[in-house]
Amino acid sequence: LPFSAAANLRPGAEQKVVFITARVHPGETPSSFVCQGIIDFLVSHHPVAKVLRDHLVFKIAPMLNPDGVYLGNYRCSLMGFDLNRHWANPSPWAHPTLHGVKELIIDMYNNPKINLEFYIDIHAHSTMMNGFMYGNIFEDEERFQRQAVFPKLLCQNAEDFSYSSTSFNRDAVKAGTGRRFLGGLLNDTSYCYTLEVSFYSYILGGTAPAVPYTEETYMKLGRNVARTFLDYYRLNSLVEGPLAPTPKTR
Repeated sequence: LPFSAAANLRPGAEQKVVFITARVHPGETPSSFVCQGIIDFLVSHHPVAKVLRDHLVFKIAPMLNPDGVYLGNYRCSLMGFDLNRHWANPSPWAHPTLHGVKELIIDMYNNPKINLEFYIDIHAHSTMMNGFMYGNIFEDEERFQRQAVFPKLLCQNAEDFSYSSTSFNRDAVKAGTGRRFLGGLLNDTSYCYTLEVSFYSYILGGTAPAVPYTEETYMKLGRNVARTFLDYYRLNSLVEGPLAPTPKTR
């Protein structure tokens, strides 16, 4: 698409980066549809997407485990590794995609002109309903409270996202995950989350019947994740004209 160069991409400009990854677990196919919704929205002509492109830099790795996906594995890579347990010390030979993404993230983190502000890893959950997030626990109470802002805003934008199911933890079993490792590596202005979405359905409040997810509603959640950055960075006033409905993706 013939987009003009955004101000945040001009030489010398400070970059606020949102880094998104998906499909580290091959069997969690809904994560690909959510990620597709994010990508399709960000490259669309929607006025919100234009404002986001002008003010933020999105780095997206839509498939961290391509060999596992190709083989039809549920959780592991070609060599039998659960990649989401090897963020602390990924091998360029055994975990090449993880190693490459981690190196890129660290390079950006060490670049004084780049503020790596968000890391979101997209997954699918086999037992929980709705979309929800996992975050980290910090000793600094203010940082802990600030971390809750984005999922609260997402809950307002996405009817299928549940803040009540969102939780913050430091479970030792999850120490090697992207969310946990990068949450400990990056500074207190960076926020790291796992975005989960149900394999099956979402419930719209109270005792309403469960609504089965479709490819389209997964992608709609992705579009709403992208739109939430407009609220988080208070960019609403920069959107030109009346807000058009979010376009449906393919």
